[in-house]
Formats: sequence, structure tokens, C-alpha cells
Amino acid sequence: MKDLRKLIRDYLEDARLMQLSTADNNQPWTCSIWFAADNDLNIYWFSSTKRRHSNEVMKNPKVSAAIVLPHTPQDKPRGLQLQGTAWQVKSKKEIAKASLLFISRIFTKKQIIDFMKLRDHPHSFYKIKPTLFVLFDLVNFPKNPRQELRL
Repeated sequence: MKDLRKLIRDYLEDARLMQLSTADNNQPWTCSIWFAADNDLNIYWFSSTKRRHSNEVMKNPKVSAAIVLPHTPQDKPRGLQLQGTAWQVKSKKEIAKASLLFISRIFTKKQIIDFMKLRDHPHSFYKIKPTLFVLFDLVNFPKNPRQELRL
């Protein structure tokens, strides 16, 4: 049996972009955002505090996301979905942790600082604590591609 947690961690390391779904007043919204993950499978993203998804997370912290690595129709499909609880990162310790995850992976330290200082659209880090991952993976699990990891 393959180590599902390791496969998910490796998948998160290889991917850079995810589709985040939020909801407010029973109206869903999906957007594409850059992300990074820590070793505990928590997901971080960096976004303007004025974006719709940022505002919706503050009202309703329940989110879902989909992550797909680039592949062609001829490739065996692999994809990752998750659900969890999200919030704006406010502690200096957690901001420093998220910044380190993003530096060199997505943005430079200077870009992060510059985005955070924008007057009209200040940026902040957000975190998802997943409660469920669903890995659809015909490469590693050809007979049973849908694998769940509950946290």
C-alpha cells in the first residue's frame, strides 16, 4: 500500500496553483490562487484582503479546493481535492512561517513585503486546515483511484 499522506505531500509540493471555493449567503465562488503547503498538509495562500474570496472566508470559513498538475488527455489522471476551514493569518510567527513557504516557491521576500504594504489592496496570508483530502490517482492506484485521507 502506498503512503497516502506522502503522495499528497509530494503532490502539494509539485503543484503551485489551486482553485479555491468559498461561499457566502448560499452562493459559491471559485478562484485560482497560488499556494504553498507545510509538512502538516496545511495550505497557505497570499491574497488581497479586498478580494471576494478573502471577504467570504471571513464570513464563512468552510472552503474546498481542487489542485491539478498539468497533464494531457493521454496521461493517466491525477488530481487532489480538499475541504477544510480557512482563516486570515494574523500572528507574526505564522506570517513568518507562511512567508518562508512562499519565498522562492511563488514570490520573493521583497514582493511579499511590497504586497503587504499596498494601500488600496493590502495583502495577507490565509491558511486552510484541511479536514479531508481526496486524491484521484490512476498512476498509483489503478484499481481504486479514489483515495481519501481524513484529518
